[in-house]
Amino acid sequence: MAPWKRKFFAYLALTRLDRPIGIFLLLWPTFWALWVAGQGHPSLFLMVIFTLGVIVMRSAGCAINDYADRKVDGLVERTRNRPLATGALRPREALIAFFVLLMVALLLVLQLNAMTIALSLVAVVLAATYPFGKRFHHLPQLQLGLAFGWSIPMAFAAQANALPPEAWLLFAANMFWTVAYDTLYAMADRPYDEQIGVKSTAILFGRFDLLAVSLLYLATLGMLAWLGVVLHLVLGFYAVLGLAAVTAAWIVWGARSRSLADSVQAFKRNNIFGALVMIALILGYF
Repeated sequence: MAPWKRKFFAYLALTRLDRPIGIFLLLWPTFWALWVAGQGHPSLFLMVIFTLGVIVMRSAGCAINDYADRKVDGLVERTRNRPLATGALRPREALIAFFVLLMVALLLVLQLNAMTIALSLVAVVLAATYPFGKRFHHLPQLQLGLAFGWSIPMAFAAQANALPPEAWLLFAANMFWTVAYDTLYAMADRPYDEQIGVKSTAILFGRFDLLAVSLLYLATLGMLAWLGVVLHLVLGFYAVLGLAAVTAAWIVWGARSRSLADSVQAFKRNNIFGALVMIALILGYF
């Protein structure tokens, strides 16, 4: 393979553009927020800007995450083939990619109003600091929830130029959801993380991990149901939210072996959960 092709695929792996599940898990709550903020009629322009922003910021987050984990990824089965762990890219190249992507994100956010631009500064801090949290505390998944959920107040600011209570209800729902699915993801790495001293909610919850994840899904669904009451959404919202609840149970059941493959598969199935919540919100306004 030509050297430029090797670099190209290495950068794809660094930014996870070859594995878009993270993009979808960040896009769903962003779309939820735009839909609610627009009362069922979100701006198409904002949908495009936020979609591009999600792709760029998720890619930037992956680049800085790999930089932070460059000395431990090679020790973990799931991550040992990442480009910094294999030497396909140098740490400096990952940092350059991170800052270039931030500049692209800046160009996108400058198309929006002043409130959204101000909130975007918080998004940059959250994206840059999340990867380092696992070295200091057992709640890096909570940090990820803050980082992934910050698109919600930004979407409300861009669409409605306001941050009403429903924005924070959605933010809380997404926070619980993110901790749930990222705990499932962390379960895949738990044996390795314990050996190398990396912290996570999967380690914190221990043998009660699936119980904790179940309670987190319950909290997510409770917040979403409360949102439906606040917004006076119609019956269709609750019907599809019920399907999302069944999906959550299926996700947790699928992770009961706690193996690497089953934990990662359970994590990926959250794309279905996010899509169902989106459908529920769409139906809720009809």
